[in-house]
Amino acid sequence: MSDFMLPDIGEGIVECEVVEWRVAEGDIIEEDQPIVEVMTDKALVEITAPEAGRITRLYVDKGSIAKVHAPLYAYVGENDSGESDSGENGADENKAGENEQNGEDSRQAQLGDSDREPKRSDVGSSESSTPQPAPRDPANTIEASAEQSATASAGKGPYGRVPASPAVRRLIREHELRLDSIPGSGKQGRVLKEDVLDYLEQGPSDNRQGQTTPDKNRADEEFRVEPLRGIRAVMAKRMVESATTIPHFQFGEEIDVTELLALRERLKPQAEARETRLTLMPLFMKALALAVAEHPIINARLNPVADEIHYYTACNIGMAVDSKAGLLVPNVKHVERLSVLEIAREVARLTAAARDGRVDQADLKGGTISISNIGALGGTYAAPIINAPEAAIVAIGKTQWLPRFDAEGNVVKRAIMTVTWAGDHRLIDGGAIARFCNSWKGYLEAPESMLLYLG
Repeated sequence: MSDFMLPDIGEGIVECEVVEWRVAEGDIIEEDQPIVEVMTDKALVEITAPEAGRITRLYVDKGSIAKVHAPLYAYVGENDSGESDSGENGADENKAGENEQNGEDSRQAQLGDSDREPKRSDVGSSESSTPQPAPRDPANTIEASAEQSATASAGKGPYGRVPASPAVRRLIREHELRLDSIPGSGKQGRVLKEDVLDYLEQGPSDNRQGQTTPDKNRADEEFRVEPLRGIRAVMAKRMVESATTIPHFQFGEEIDVTELLALRERLKPQAEARETRLTLMPLFMKALALAVAEHPIINARLNPVADEIHYYTACNIGMAVDSKAGLLVPNVKHVERLSVLEIAREVARLTAAARDGRVDQADLKGGTISISNIGALGGTYAAPIINAPEAAIVAIGKTQWLPRFDAEGNVVKRAIMTVTWAGDHRLIDGGAIARFCNSWKGYLEAPESMLLYLG
């Protein structure tokens, strides 16, 4: 039998959340078969089987945290030595499982007088009829007992997880309970079947000792508790870092996108003929890359010690995507080199991947400037937080049809979109971001001017 260790996923990731097991203990697996999905701080990663064999144990529960280089699951390989042995090992494991289950069944059968771990006095009374293990050093026994008691009181087994048999775990899943919310009465805090049944019968407000305090009960009544993990945890951490380490400069503007909307309508059929959906985002990006070429300081960053300005040679524009797992910002690489049609295809690909939580690491790295299209959800204004270490981000509000004066003083109907920039004030002052925004605005209000710069 071999343990499969959670591999190094890269970028300094040391742990991840088990989102979904695709197999169960006892399942026969093929080489490269998907085994488990884990959520890192950036994306959902699927881990496949290194070889064919049979799963013997899943070490980490769904929803729990797995550590890099720690055992994730155990399996018997198809080519393991002594594989008839596999049967042998399987028999041993089955026997162990049976013993475990029998132990529980036995406890259930004896419920009433043995609904607990055997006490030393009980053992002593049966010395005459039951073979006893070799006597231990009393001091060591006391230490071991104290240690075991401490572990049990913490409700954690030897691997830092709440011990329970597969049958008990299945029962808990069937009733949509949390394993760590059920006080275990078994060895090392093991949760037994009767613990689950008691919990179901009496509810979480049961006054079982030390496991559920009155304060905890009140908290359960007032809140639904959900661990902050995965992408949301990373977002929380990075937003705090960005907001507290980068002095943000905010700048707002209105952009008349009437002509841009008309252009998009004219181009849509041609894009659809090439099986591409044309939204406004590719046009925003293309205009942004052109404006960046005129104002490279917007597409730069400070080095970590803030004594050098690093200018990016590529314009990799990130787009914030509201995915099921949390906020993701994949970026379109080298927008300055791509046609609008090519950008549209990249936007569609990255949006679909982000919403499924399956963005490649490469698509999340290397962004140089970001766009947050909050208007797609209906917001008019927003104050974005910079996606460090970039120097600027723009939040695009929804487009509204509003009355405006034309050159002759007549009131006309125009499509007005609000934008709000946030810039790193260590790099960008008000004049720099205003001039840059004017360039970008010029391309969006007269979109045909972008034709002059097509490569």
